[in-house]
Amino acid sequence: MSISVTQLSPRIGVEITGLTGRDLVDRTATKDCQAALDQHGVVVYREVHIDDTDLVAFSRMLGEVVVPKVNDPGEHSEIARITLDPTKSVLAGYRQGNFLWHIDGATDELPQKGTLLTAREVDPAGGDTEFANTYAAYAELSDEEKAEIADLQVVHSFAAAQRVAYPDATDKQRAGWDKVPSRVHPLVWTRRNGRRSLLIGATAGAVVGWRADRSRELLNRLLAWSAQPRFTLRHHWRRGDLVVWDNTGMLHRALPFQPTSSRLMHRTTLVGQELVTTL
Repeated sequence: MSISVTQLSPRIGVEITGLTGRDLVDRTATKDCQAALDQHGVVVYREVHIDDTDLVAFSRMLGEVVVPKVNDPGEHSEIARITLDPTKSVLAGYRQGNFLWHIDGATDELPQKGTLLTAREVDPAGGDTEFANTYAAYAELSDEEKAEIADLQVVHSFAAAQRVAYPDATDKQRAGWDKVPSRVHPLVWTRRNGRRSLLIGATAGAVVGWRADRSRELLNRLLAWSAQPRFTLRHHWRRGDLVVWDNTGMLHRALPFQPTSSRLMHRTTLVGQELVTTL
């Protein structure tokens, strides 16, 4: 099969077909992936059927791989199982937060550089993944809006996201969420190369120094702006797909599926490389 590269929209996403998982464990393939991420933010490898060993190897070629502090037992400690089925993962009870727009590691000092997600089992009735390009969303704000948010700081917390995902949680659950440390980040993340993105999503709980209602109005408005169709991409999974994205500039979320679904993803994430800063 010949290799085909298709741009999915003007602002986000590229699809590559004709490769296998083994083909990706290659310096040229890694270089091509990084270039595509820099340009498009999301790279979809259709039906490559990458196995866990090659997934970890490819991830390591793209950067340092995160080893989750809490994870399911398995041959590869770097791989997280993403599912709502508690028989497949001890973390299944927290995964409904994945239905909300977020980035991985927003409460860390260094949000994760990138994420790799491959489909082991899919659900034809749901479970698509959406991405939103917050580089493009920031770039197309008006000059007045950019000036309004230029120096704002936002508190990010695990609890903020979980309270939305689980509104009927018990006091014990809420107390557990509150034990996870929060993090204050600039609302606008400026990279060393000059690129800027919005650091928003479900973990963004409040603007520092603002009333709660004013904070919520601004954060909701920026999220709705970023989630417009012109900035977003919806991926319909096939078994064996691998999607790689620039986690620092792409929000993502899973579209809802039933807890009884067979949907199972294997995920690796890459250690962050830049502090969140306004420069």
